[in-house]
Amino acid sequence: MPAIEVILVDHLDRPTGKMEKLEVHEKGLLHRAVTVYVFNSRHELLLQRRANGKYHCGGLWSNTCCGHPYPQESTRDAAERRLREEMGMQLALTPVFELSYNLPLSNGLTEHEYGHVFFAISDVEPKLNPEEADAWCYRSVEQIQQEMQDQPEQFTPWFLHTFPRIPHTFGDFRLTA
Repeated sequence: MPAIEVILVDHLDRPTGKMEKLEVHEKGLLHRAVTVYVFNSRHELLLQRRANGKYHCGGLWSNTCCGHPYPQESTRDAAERRLREEMGMQLALTPVFELSYNLPLSNGLTEHEYGHVFFAISDVEPKLNPEEADAWCYRSVEQIQQEMQDQPEQFTPWFLHTFPRIPHTFGDFRLTA
């Protein structure tokens, strides 16, 4: 994995510095992140299965894409960049909410992130970057909820944590989109 710097932040998302991404996850430091949820016209969520070669959570299902803004990069630009890099999709994204979490990962790393969550609606099929994701599917909210209940180990920790907010937020988003 090439060295990538991420933005360290305080609990109000104010920048406090920058550090190499893997080191941040090893130390469990709070940093800025972006998360994207793309829905199709049938209101199904586009999920990706993270590539097995990822440094954490490989082979697990998650939201459409996620990542970290570079220093001096806006959260929207970072979210749009990650959507292109991971899923080969170029979409206009809408910011919908922010949240913070501190979640241990199975390999001793920690996802301690201040996340900016974005939505989009599109029926464009993704063109996966195999270094990022090895499968995709659309699922209804109800299907995802059932799968999370039956097999939570198949999903990333941050997706399990964040998804409960998504159905209500998406309902509000559809009314204004």
